[in-house]
Amino acid sequence: MKRNGRARVRRSTRAPSTRPFLPLIAAAWFAMGTLALSPGFAHAAMNLCAAPALQTSERTNADPGVKALVRNVQAHLSEPAHAVRQLHTEGTLPHEGIYDESKEAEKDLDLLRDAALAWRATSDDRYLKLVDRLLYAWVTTYEPSFNPIDETPFEGLILAYDMTASALPVKTRNATMAFLTKLANGYIAQIDTQKRPLTGTYRNNWQSHRVKLIAMAAFTLDNRKLIDAAQRLYVEHINDNVAPDGTTVDFSERDALHYVTYDLQPLVTAALAARRHNRNWLNERAPGGATLAAALNWLTPYATGAKTHDEFVHSNVPFDAKRREAGLPGYSGQWDPKNAAELYHLAARLDGRYTPVALKLAPTPPAWLAVCLPLPAR
Repeated sequence: MKRNGRARVRRSTRAPSTRPFLPLIAAAWFAMGTLALSPGFAHAAMNLCAAPALQTSERTNADPGVKALVRNVQAHLSEPAHAVRQLHTEGTLPHEGIYDESKEAEKDLDLLRDAALAWRATSDDRYLKLVDRLLYAWVTTYEPSFNPIDETPFEGLILAYDMTASALPVKTRNATMAFLTKLANGYIAQIDTQKRPLTGTYRNNWQSHRVKLIAMAAFTLDNRKLIDAAQRLYVEHINDNVAPDGTTVDFSERDALHYVTYDLQPLVTAALAARRHNRNWLNERAPGGATLAAALNWLTPYATGAKTHDEFVHSNVPFDAKRREAGLPGYSGQWDPKNAAELYHLAARLDGRYTPVALKLAPTPPAWLAVCLPLPAR
């Protein structure tokens, strides 16, 4: 078990296995409830994706989503890392600046997550070696800009480390711990230098993405100081961003459910990370009475189609008009509820009440989530 970013090294590079013939779904939940308590197994402390390795018979009958994810990773085993020193997509359109280069490089971060999941599912060391290679390249190349919109895709890198930390070479593990500590501390310092009450991008969806990155890094490092900061900043942000009735600052600013979804998804992800430490952030009540659950409940009638909304009609952000004029989808007309499918599938892992909404929006979750957390919360 890690303590303040330090971990005992586990000699084997094989993913943990379950009892023979234990079904995938049951095995995943068994592991999520017990792996973190196993005294002889050193691992990252969060273990948001705790699905164990499949037995041979289980691999044969594995969910098609599992097979598809593994096949996709296998197709990229020999690709070089696309690590870059900087990512920048925020406030730019396709083909502007380094937008296209950044989007291409970001694919590595999703591949890292998927390779770690493939390793957990198959115990195949080829996938672990891919994680090691990509992870080391990124954490020794990238220089954090502390722009949370540019850096929110690092969620994939954090999840990959969370799943593989115990089996990584010391060099990669140490470099990643240093990188994540730098990332979290940098964002915390950035927020704490701001005047209170927080305003602007320290109150809207940008802050949601900051809180997500801080929380995921803090919990996977099991760093008490960082965890305390994450808890403090999460509660402050819910208080600043969400009204007691569930409406969000982003809806007021952008007049768009697109940004409500973009605001809430990182907070749900942060809450999933916190849950691994027995913290119920979904229902954590801010001083003003707001909760994340209230915000999700406010959005639910739009997600189910009971209500509709024309997007960005009264947005006060010029970039929204620029994207509408460029013809980017989703920046005019009625909001498509399917854009909230991943949000509600994530929320369903926190509370089963959101499962019917998630299944209505998409009968199956994204492949990575199906492997990471196979069942909704009960």
